[in-house]
Amino acid sequence: MALITKKEIGELNAIHGESCISIYIPTHRVGEEVFERKDVLELKNQLKDVKNKLVKEKMAPRNIKALLAPIQELLDNTAFWRHQSDGLAIFRTDEFFKVFTLPVHFEAFNFVGNNFYLKPLMPMFTGDGKFFVLGLEKKYVKLYGMTRHTITDIDIEDLVPSEMKEEVGYDYEPKSLQYKSGADAHGRAFYHGHAEADNDRKSELGQFFRAVDKGIRAVLRGEIAPLLLVTQEVMFPIYKKENTYTYLLDDFIDQTPSERDKFELHEMAWAKMAPMFDQDRKDKISQFKEHQGSGRTASDLDHVLAEAIAGRVEALFLENRADIWGVYNPEKRHVRVDELPLPSSVSLLNMAAMETFLNGGTVYLLEKDEMPDPYSKINALYRY
Repeated sequence: MALITKKEIGELNAIHGESCISIYIPTHRVGEEVFERKDVLELKNQLKDVKNKLVKEKMAPRNIKALLAPIQELLDNTAFWRHQSDGLAIFRTDEFFKVFTLPVHFEAFNFVGNNFYLKPLMPMFTGDGKFFVLGLEKKYVKLYGMTRHTITDIDIEDLVPSEMKEEVGYDYEPKSLQYKSGADAHGRAFYHGHAEADNDRKSELGQFFRAVDKGIRAVLRGEIAPLLLVTQEVMFPIYKKENTYTYLLDDFIDQTPSERDKFELHEMAWAKMAPMFDQDRKDKISQFKEHQGSGRTASDLDHVLAEAIAGRVEALFLENRADIWGVYNPEKRHVRVDELPLPSSVSLLNMAAMETFLNGGTVYLLEKDEMPDPYSKINALYRY
């Protein structure tokens, strides 16, 4: 699945025109919503709203039809809707049309203005650390590279045994009375019982897991990303004993991985990993509060925009679902705020987000009560 890159964000941000259309909708991979074409209906509703905005701008009907035609064609493209992820982002001007199928959930939203509205894309670039997931059973070994929004199948077929029998080399399922071992002084035969069978089973698992670890170690050589195991509870301590990868997590997911598709595994894995990767956001909020009043923070739009353009903003916190419309004069470092969007207005929060992001800062969209300074819709932590 191709993701939007920082370079593409920069290219989209550089496009300006009289009618730049941005549309975001949530989509579904499978399920009732796909069967009932609810995603199609959502796009149709957004397209209708966009058309009404263009009519209000006095655009000629023929021009509206031509401008919206590529988006209109998507509504009847059955193959397109069969290959969706969690969100759809569409960008259109007279001479430009781009669609991104993205693994991030958007709230339905559209914007028509002099530039594209890109702020909703920012969560794709925060809390998105890399990690590995190893699904492990006696007859199943799968390795994935994951981030918050991506899943990559890692080919290990030639490096690890695909099942335990392949490594152990015989019928590895021990029975409670597996084989005759000998006889006592009276000639009576005796057999291995449950304890012996359990020990044999653990020994075989250990041999299998050593082979798996050897192959995984070759793939992950030089990596420092965490490795999360998905396996049955009884197997985790046995694998942990054989593991040599430094960053194997003590926590694991107690599941039979072969019974889950990779998207379900990704969802379960991210639920485990999110708190770890969210630490950076928490640290930046703590730094904002620690440095408040020292000159390293600001919550007024004039100063934040100027410093974002100068590349000085390390972390930008924006109130989610909020916006401020107006015009920024970079020469006078002055903001004109409009109560309602005017033809000359732009989203000043979108501008601040883009300037921060493209200059190497991080942008966080937060709920009001999560903002470091909840009395402002925009907070910034400066680099120095």
